[in-house]
Amino acid sequence: MTKTIRREILIPQPQEQVWQAITDSATLGEWMYPNDFEPRVGHHFTFRVPPNPKVAFDGLVVRCEVIECDPPSRLVFSWSVGGPVVNTRVSFRLEPDGDGTRVLFEHSGFDVSQPRGEQALRGAEFGWAKMLGQLSEVSRAWRPTAIRSGIEQSAGSGRHEGLS
Repeated sequence: MTKTIRREILIPQPQEQVWQAITDSATLGEWMYPNDFEPRVGHHFTFRVPPNPKVAFDGLVVRCEVIECDPPSRLVFSWSVGGPVVNTRVSFRLEPDGDGTRVLFEHSGFDVSQPRGEQALRGAEFGWAKMLGQLSEVSRAWRPTAIRSGIEQSAGSGRHEGLS
């Protein structure tokens, strides 16, 4: 038997800004984990989850592949760490909602019939709740370049501001 995590959040930023937060490798690393993500179908990439000695966690590598990438509305990738979490799927669907963006998130395919399957699902639910909260914060802090107004930023100027 497989189970799915589903979340829906509203982020008060435009769809393109939220899309940037889920598809730019550096920005993705701010709210998730260090990675080598590229937004193109077929790209194999990893997330490197750091160790946490306080809870005797050695860290892990999540192996992924981009399955769908339809800017600026849909991103789907596989997510495998072993055990009951092999070839699961993570998907983001972004929909305009007034001036903001509705994010429909799903992580599907948890095999809870395997040993530690329920534990893996609970851990993922906790992790995604935290990360999706961070996605919202990073999306709010991100400032788009001034290209829309016809002014380009000078080289070396950052497009991200620190969270306050």
